[in-house]
Amino acid sequence: MPFLGLGVYEPNRDQNLVEAIEWAFEIGYRLIDTAAAYRNETEVGLAMKNSGLARHDLFLTTKVWNDDMGYESTLRAFDTSLQKLNTDYVDLYLIHWPVRDKRRDTWRALEYIYEQGGAKAIGVCNYYQPHLEELFTYANVKPAVNQFEFHPYCFLPQELAFCRQHQIQVQGYAPVVRGWKNDDLRLETIAQKYGKSTYQILIRWSLQHQVVTIPKSVTQHRLRENFEVFDFQINAEDMALMNTFFDDTRVAWHPMEFL
Repeated sequence: MPFLGLGVYEPNRDQNLVEAIEWAFEIGYRLIDTAAAYRNETEVGLAMKNSGLARHDLFLTTKVWNDDMGYESTLRAFDTSLQKLNTDYVDLYLIHWPVRDKRRDTWRALEYIYEQGGAKAIGVCNYYQPHLEELFTYANVKPAVNQFEFHPYCFLPQELAFCRQHQIQVQGYAPVVRGWKNDDLRLETIAQKYGKSTYQILIRWSLQHQVVTIPKSVTQHRLRENFEVFDFQINAEDMALMNTFFDDTRVAWHPMEFL
């Protein structure tokens, strides 16, 4: 799995997502993260086909939505996703949220999908330590990935450490906080120091925490800028400073609401 990919969470309907993903492939992105709930799996599949890239050169993630959770319904939802994506497998299939009373049966369905080869790996989204501890009591297959909101303003080192302890790769969404923190003078100062944008600093911070990072964009300029984060490193002092930015800013639900 590449450490930097493209998230395609609900772009505006008037934006050409197929074209944006094709731009991303040209720039060098190979990881595409979608979900049934984003209602754009068909566009993702078309962009993959149009790219001319070999399927094995791409890393494709999708997710089962809350309304489809449960054993049989998850299997049906997965088949629908494959049809829309125009592929016979995904590289990673995830539980989108830890829906109460549905977690066990949904994970059982993911294990079946994995055993049948429909997904090369399976994992979860928005699972914090209590959710994972529950999962460990019945899982036959350990989740390969845990995707949750990850940026300096929602930095929970204990969750990161718990996943590392159990060899679960963390993947972070909303790394640039939807631009909500661009006026943070501390962030602006760091960006100026490195001659980078605030977005690039935020993405680089995630990468230096060894977190797979999936910023969202549909504009060619921003797609390229978000990808140009491998020619510098944030020093230890600035990383430590950014680690103190936590203020519980969230773009999505709090996972503990699902406990």
